Amino acid sequence: MTFRKYHLVVSLVMMTVLLTQLGFSQIQQQIKIVDPTSHHETPDDPFISKSANDMQKSPAYRERGSFYFTNQVNVDEGGFNIEGDAANEPSIAVDPTNPDRMAIGWRQFDDVNNNFRQAGYGFTLDGGETWTFPGVIEPGIFRSDPVLGSDADGNFYYNSLTVDNQDNYWCDVFIIEEGSVEWDEGRFARGGDKQWMAIDQMEGMGQGNNYSNWTKNWSICYPGHFTRSTDDGETFESCITIPGNPFWGTLATGPDGALYIAGYSNSGFTITKSNTAQDPEATIEWQGFNTVYMGGYISNGEGPNPGGLLGQTWVAVDKSGSEYNGNVYMLCSVERDFGGDPLDVMFIKSTDGGENWSAPLRVNDDISSDNWQWFGTMSVAPNGRIDVVWLDTRDALPGSVKSSLYYSYSIDGGETFTQNERISDLFDPHVGWPQQNKMGDYFHMVSDECCAHLAWANTLNGEQDVYYTQINPWFVGLEETEQMTKAVSIESYPNPASGHLTIKYKLIENGDVSIKLYDVVGKVVQTLVQGNQEAGSFTIKYDENKLADGIYYCRIESGSMSDVTKITIVK
Repeated sequence: MTFRKYHLVVSLVMMTVLLTQLGFSQIQQQIKIVDPTSHHETPDDPFISKSANDMQKSPAYRERGSFYFTNQVNVDEGGFNIEGDAANEPSIAVDPTNPDRMAIGWRQFDDVNNNFRQAGYGFTLDGGETWTFPGVIEPGIFRSDPVLGSDADGNFYYNSLTVDNQDNYWCDVFIIEEGSVEWDEGRFARGGDKQWMAIDQMEGMGQGNNYSNWTKNWSICYPGHFTRSTDDGETFESCITIPGNPFWGTLATGPDGALYIAGYSNSGFTITKSNTAQDPEATIEWQGFNTVYMGGYISNGEGPNPGGLLGQTWVAVDKSGSEYNGNVYMLCSVERDFGGDPLDVMFIKSTDGGENWSAPLRVNDDISSDNWQWFGTMSVAPNGRIDVVWLDTRDALPGSVKSSLYYSYSIDGGETFTQNERISDLFDPHVGWPQQNKMGDYFHMVSDECCAHLAWANTLNGEQDVYYTQINPWFVGLEETEQMTKAVSIESYPNPASGHLTIKYKLIENGDVSIKLYDVVGKVVQTLVQGNQEAGSFTIKYDENKLADGIYYCRIESGSMSDVTKITIVK
């Protein structure tokens, strides 16, 4: 089968399931027609200058669990919460050469009683433990829909939407060069409302290419709704259209440089592909588009987020070099077409480059059909692990939209996902609205071999604020239950290591700690930690050039408890 234009593609597996469950009369997918113009940014309120220095402060929210930690990002210079402002719709960039260096951008509302928004941002240089919020990129300039990304060298990109009084929509891209923390003056990047951006980090002719698509109805270059930069984001090409006109969705590149764009359309969930977009000298050609079945349809303007989307369409590609290399994945919080469930996190995959697709798999494992699983978000780590988060109302009273953050992951190419883990307290998404009855339209997550790095918004402070959560999946799931209850635990990655080595350890209780590195015959190579420490999770960046090729063991001891991790060095 090839990509087919303007046709609904339903796999034989899915058709068999539907025939079995529903009978012959119900096998055709129900399509919900969604108006892509129904949600767009408008500068309703005028800009009013308000300094954070003049606002009340309160303790910032911080939480540390057995396999994650959460820190507030939009804080003042002393690390305190700024009362009376609002922040939502965050996006994150992680430096692949130094994961301790990250940036998060968001829609900044200086006053919760005024919906004028600007391009807020924060950065960290210590792995998300502390954050600096310098302010906004361009004070007094209306900006929304922040989307951040990084190239392979650690340069950060901030794609930001703006609009003038004539309803002309366009985007600018700002850049932070490697090692810096300040955005440049920006450049015109075509664009329009609900844009998304992807930067190719893989070696090849497309490395560094910056791709962006958006909703064509709110475009600076209607009917065009896609652009490309092949010069490290300095200039962006003239707009072109995308087959199927997908909207409210994301982009991803594969290990071979192919570009995938997913979204929703009047035919249902849609994905298109280009093999030529990676070539700076080539004309971009699309392989038509496929409409795929995800068990329902996209939803907006209801329940927990009545003024916004309840989730967008995510696409990601495995680049691990493993047996799952090249797998294409799609995920969305989906309003089910059968069964009456308001919203489930649904996942599908293709093992042949997007030609054929699996039956939809539900990631959330709650037993009720009354819960909202919204803002489903997916990312794939370089080792092939699939990370998924979402907001979930299962812990709230019946009829309530109070939500908690949940997490699950897969290490078998999306065949199965781990037991869902709750990683936040309940909060009410209907408080702290900055004159908009929504919490934005999305969250954003980036995964590496260690962890999932999530930028999200919640109201745990009683107002909308932006948070960073780092999730260590190796402490999650049934197989790790015993490890999670240990007083101490230690792990290292990548393993085998050939370029860099990170050692992470966890203490449930305060106490004296010893961490030593041993060779294969039990000789102490180095003492890494010796002394008293408070409970928490810690990271050691180790220069493995000090070690010869071979097998080593890193052992942690605290009181009567101990744990060990095996390290293999291959240079």
